[in-house]
Amino acid sequence: MVNLKNLQSDSHEHSYTAKVLPTQTADEWNRNLIHDLEAFGLKNPGRVYRNLSVPTVVEHALARGEGQLADNGALVVRTGKYTGRSPKDRFIVDEPIIRDEIDWNQYNVPISSTHFERLYSKVLAYIQGRDLYIFDGYIGADPRYRYGVRIINELAWQNLFAHQLFLRPTADELVNHQVDFTVIAVPGLEGDPVTDGVHSEAFIVLHLTKKIVLIGGSHYAGEIKKSIFSMMNYFMTKQSVLPMHCAANLDRHGHTALFFGLSGTGKTTLSADPECRLIGDDEHGWSSEGIFNFEGGCYAKTIRLDPEREPQIWSALRFGSLLENVILDPETRIPDYDDSSLTENTRAAYPLRYIPNCSLFGMDSHPKTIMFLTADAFGVLPPIAKLTREQAMYHFLSGYTSKLAGTERGITVPQVTFSACFGQAFFPLSPLVYDEMLGERLRQHPDTRVYLVNTGWSGGPYGVGKRISLKHTRTMVSAALKGKLEEVNYQPHPIFQVLVPETVPGVPAKILNPQNTWGDPIAYEQQAIELARRFVENFQQFAVEREIIEAGPIVK
Repeated sequence: MVNLKNLQSDSHEHSYTAKVLPTQTADEWNRNLIHDLEAFGLKNPGRVYRNLSVPTVVEHALARGEGQLADNGALVVRTGKYTGRSPKDRFIVDEPIIRDEIDWNQYNVPISSTHFERLYSKVLAYIQGRDLYIFDGYIGADPRYRYGVRIINELAWQNLFAHQLFLRPTADELVNHQVDFTVIAVPGLEGDPVTDGVHSEAFIVLHLTKKIVLIGGSHYAGEIKKSIFSMMNYFMTKQSVLPMHCAANLDRHGHTALFFGLSGTGKTTLSADPECRLIGDDEHGWSSEGIFNFEGGCYAKTIRLDPEREPQIWSALRFGSLLENVILDPETRIPDYDDSSLTENTRAAYPLRYIPNCSLFGMDSHPKTIMFLTADAFGVLPPIAKLTREQAMYHFLSGYTSKLAGTERGITVPQVTFSACFGQAFFPLSPLVYDEMLGERLRQHPDTRVYLVNTGWSGGPYGVGKRISLKHTRTMVSAALKGKLEEVNYQPHPIFQVLVPETVPGVPAKILNPQNTWGDPIAYEQQAIELARRFVENFQQFAVEREIIEAGPIVK
C-alpha cells in the first residue's frame, strides 16, 4: 500500500495543494495515482509528491541539502562524477518485436529482457521507504502527436528539471492525465556490471515496448530529457512525423526556421533571436501540418555566458531556473559562468516562457529556412553555404561536427565526429529512415532553403585558427532568414561543392571564403582534402541514390 502520509500536488498554471492523510478518503485522481504506482510495482515508498509548484519543489530541494540559491534566484546543483551524458551506458532492451527495426550500434546497445527485469526489481526495492517526486505532463506540443509522460524522481531538484523542461498540464489535464512514457530516475542506485548487464555503475535503459526508462548511477539531468527524446524518435516515425534534433523560431513575417546541430554548436544561442519568437531550443517534429516543439523548456549551455552576446538566456536565469555545475561565489552567491573547474558543460534549465517573446503555442507552419550547424575543428568549411536538396540529404546523413568539451564524459578538446541526423546518439532507427523523411519533406516544400553554417574555426584548425565570431554568425544567419542571401551570387566550393556566397550584408567578404582566412593556401587545401576524405570514408556506410553520393565532397 502506498504511504499517503503526505501526497501532494500543485499544478503550474492553477496553484492548488491536496494533502491526503491516511484517515481521509483520497479523491479520484489520487486513487488513480496510487493504483498506477502499485501497478508499476512501486510499493511502500515514503511520501509521494505529485506536480508540486516551483516554489514548493525548490523549498524541498533546499531543505534536503540538494542545492543552493544563486543571487539571481536560480537553484544551483552539482551532478558529481557525471557532468554530461554517458552514451556508453545507454541501452535499449532487445526484444524480438523490435529487434529488426533498431539500428544496433555504439549508441543503441542491446540489453536483455532478463537484465532489464533484474534492474527493474532493484529499482523497486531501492525506492521502498524513500520519498518520491512525480511530474505528470506531456511531450509534444501538437495534441495530435502528444504523449503523456510521468517522471518519477528521488531528488527534488531533478523533479524541478522535469517540471521546467516538459509540457506542464493544467489542473483539468492533470486530473485526466494518461501516462504513455514513464521515467524512473534514481541516481543514488548504482548498477553492477557483473549481474546487471551494464558497463558501469551508471545505466540508462530504454524499454520501447513497455515505454519505460530506468536511470541510475548518474545525477546528470540531461539523461532524463534525452531518454524521452529517444522514445519520441522511435514512435514519431510510426505517425509519419520526422523527429528532429533542432531548435526552431518564427520571424515577424510568419516564417519558421530550424537549427540543427549537436550540443554546443549554437542551436540555443542562435535560435534565441530578439527579432524572432522562439518555438523551442532542441527537439521538434515535422508533420504534414507543420512543425511543433516536443518540450516546454530549454536546456542551455552556460559556460562563458555573456549578457551582451546572449541576453535572452541571461535574463531567463532567475527563480525557477536550474543551474547545473555552475560555480557560485561563496559570499555573494553570484554565478561565475567563466569557471569550468567542474566541467565545460555547465547547464541551465528553464521554461520556455522565461524567454521574452517566445511562442507558447509551440507549433507553426512548415520551415522556410533550415540551418545545419557544425563546429568545424578543421577550420576549412565556409561560415555559411547554401545546399541543394541532395547536398542537404548528404550533410544530414553525415552530421559532421566536433564534439565540444564537456558535452560527454571525457571530452576535453574538440573531437571530429560524424553523427548522423546531427544527433545519432538519440535516434533508435537507421539514419536512412530519417534522411528519407527529410528528403520527402524538402521535395514537398521546394521553397525551403537549406544552409550549412560553420560555428567552429576559421583561419586554421583548432589551436591555430580562431572561433568564428558570434556577431558575424548572427549576421549571416539573419541575412539567410530574411531572404537576403537569395539576392547574392554564389561560387561552388572546389572541394566540398557547397555554394559559397560572394557577399553577405554586414560581413567582411574575406571571411566568406575560408581559404582567404588562412595564411598558407596550400596548408588550407591539404586540410580541406583531409576533411573531405573523412566525409567520403564515413559516407561509405550508407546505401543511397547516386545523386546524394555525388553531392558530397570531391576527393581527387
